[in-house]
Amino acid sequence: MTTRSGIGLDVTIVTGMSGAGRNTAANVLEDLGLFVIDNLPPALIGKVAELARGGDRPHRYGLVIDVRSGAFVDDLGAALSELRVTGATTRVVFLDASDEVLLRRFDTTRRRHPMADTQRIVEGIQKERALLEVLKGEADLVIDTTELNVHDLRERIARLFADDESAKLVVSIVSFGYKHGLPLDCDLVFDCRFLPNPHWVDTLRPLDGRDAPVREYVLKQTDTDKFLEALEGLFQLTLPAFEREGRAYLSVGIGCTGGHHRSVAIAEALALMIGEQGYPPQVRHRDVDRD
Repeated sequence: MTTRSGIGLDVTIVTGMSGAGRNTAANVLEDLGLFVIDNLPPALIGKVAELARGGDRPHRYGLVIDVRSGAFVDDLGAALSELRVTGATTRVVFLDASDEVLLRRFDTTRRRHPMADTQRIVEGIQKERALLEVLKGEADLVIDTTELNVHDLRERIARLFADDESAKLVVSIVSFGYKHGLPLDCDLVFDCRFLPNPHWVDTLRPLDGRDAPVREYVLKQTDTDKFLEALEGLFQLTLPAFEREGRAYLSVGIGCTGGHHRSVAIAEALALMIGEQGYPPQVRHRDVDRD
């Protein structure tokens, strides 16, 4: 859904599940210099673009859109198609969170869910998730806020958009532990549980993959060399292709059992490799501080 074609109108659509952090994301984009419009009906996106092209109007816009905004999915698809035809840079950021966390957030704030026909918040969450399923699959960037507080989300958005004037594909790498569940916002996931586990080495167990002894233990394995060599070839092929297709962001997950040792070391090595290929990597270790 992304088009990056030179300097001109730049539109970021912020959407996703109610309670997942759209307002926080919009505030960060505003702080980064985008002209942000909240609760804009998708049918009016074309009008905003038309006005933006006249005179000394801002050229970077953040448009916050939710399911209350008219026909929504169909209108949004049509508006994005129109923007692409006119050469605008577009991206769709979809914010998501687990049903349990969304329910807890609504309970805490005592807000009514916009999709709930009754007082049952869970009913609204289920209806909204079904309605947005296709849009989530087509979004340029999906951010799972289940484990993020407001400050974490602000930092994540700011990091992703800090270099947004660049046309380079940004690769976000997250290490995780399978026992804590798969990340919801990864485009590609690689499992490194086939490598020997430093957890079973007494001197390495208290450390993590950022520490030199663990890193050296993981990287010296014969299978690690083969694994990283295969990933290098894969990304040499796919990253330029993703960029040619207008992709602005790619999220890669590296998993091991607990998210402390192997996945952390491999994620750090992958970040160096991708950086050497000329793409700015961002690394996050989701579970490194968990038990």
